[in-house]
Amino acid sequence: MEKPSRLKHTLGFGMVVVIVVANIIGSGVYKKVGPMAAELHSPGWILFCWVLGGVITLFGALSNAEVAGLLAATGGEYAYFKTIYNKFFAFIYGWSLFTTIQTAAISSLAYVFAESFSGIIHLPAVLPGLKDVNIAGVFYPFPDLNIKLCAIALILLFTFINGRGLKAGAIISRFILMLIITAILVIVVFGLSSSQSHPASAFSFHTDNAAPVRIGSIFTAMLAAFWAYQGWAAVGFVGGEVRDAKRTIPLGIATGVFVVIAVYLLVNTTYLSLLSTPQLTQIAGSQNTIAATEAVKVFWGKSGGLFLSVLIAITTMSCMHATILASCRTYYAMACEGLFFRPAVKLNKADVPSGSLIFQAGWACLLILSGTFDQLTDMIIFAVFIYYGATTLGVFILRKKMPDAPRPYKVWGYPVVPAIFILFCLGLFFNTLHSRPREAIMGLVLIGSGVPFYFWFTRNSKNTNKN
Repeated sequence: MEKPSRLKHTLGFGMVVVIVVANIIGSGVYKKVGPMAAELHSPGWILFCWVLGGVITLFGALSNAEVAGLLAATGGEYAYFKTIYNKFFAFIYGWSLFTTIQTAAISSLAYVFAESFSGIIHLPAVLPGLKDVNIAGVFYPFPDLNIKLCAIALILLFTFINGRGLKAGAIISRFILMLIITAILVIVVFGLSSSQSHPASAFSFHTDNAAPVRIGSIFTAMLAAFWAYQGWAAVGFVGGEVRDAKRTIPLGIATGVFVVIAVYLLVNTTYLSLLSTPQLTQIAGSQNTIAATEAVKVFWGKSGGLFLSVLIAITTMSCMHATILASCRTYYAMACEGLFFRPAVKLNKADVPSGSLIFQAGWACLLILSGTFDQLTDMIIFAVFIYYGATTLGVFILRKKMPDAPRPYKVWGYPVVPAIFILFCLGLFFNTLHSRPREAIMGLVLIGSGVPFYFWFTRNSKNTNKN
């Protein structure tokens, strides 16, 4: 097999923080306050769950940071799991990223962008007469084909941009992220200073239905918040391209998560000062209404709706771009060991894993055309928390296995902090099996589909080495 070239160390602390934040801030910052209001019926409890979700995220991030500081390498958890567990478990993780976790995230973000873009500039219908055509009742490529083609075009565009070099892609992420943060801060400033705003009401723990808030409701609302925090571990995928990675990655992860927590608290305080929880509950029950849009309309009217459509389009585009940038490095690391499709090992003239980018883009586009990516997206949290828990368990394993190894960062609050996060992961796993068995089983099937591929790749690798 062709010997892979080495990736270059081009990213510093600032870029690491950008990648962390850009991978987290997506559509959740605009939408999740609605379903949380439907669960809790209290603005104070909603903010409490944003804080609690952020703290749990931080616990996971700090635990991940110790492992990243000790084992920093391209591929993130894929590289970590080889040391913590074995090559088989590492492969199953990487395969899960490819089949579900990261490619489904790219597909769904691109689709949300296309929907928002269509709200700004009308996209004409494409082949509407074929909307009922399908393959085996599973593959539906033609419904909303105009939206799907726009989403595919966006994936291909940013795949091309990321093929120009990691630093160039990260610079674009930084520019887009600055626009997003600025726009969100504009919403906060104008929202909280408007005459229709009632900031004190955002901190009230009174429930509008006069019923006490139950632990189950808090847990469900916190899961909604956690979806908005998803993506913080992606910086580990580019660990082999970070300068002084064992110090920079842990610090970058912690800093990025703190930034996101602060942004989420500010903007959700703004929403809750402008809209009552009954209004937010009603918004949650509507398929075509977004909480952030209705909040901005309170002080900007109809023009606020256009502003939010543009902002949501930019935000989802940024998050998708960051996901494309980081995720393909795992498949490259797998291919270097003969555990992925052989062309994924190739680097282009800009020292970017172009083969891996192409495989990623192809599968993400196929998910969009299939019409099933929404269901795949529902499985992302279930699948990813299996591996988040496994990484955090690795903190305990590595302290036993490698007690004298230098650790640039040790998780604060050990062993309590990582133990709490592991218990949360277990709770989420069993709660999903109970409440969403279909999504959980399908997620486990997709994860398990990697088993025959592992033995196929292993056999081909051995045959190649013999030759």
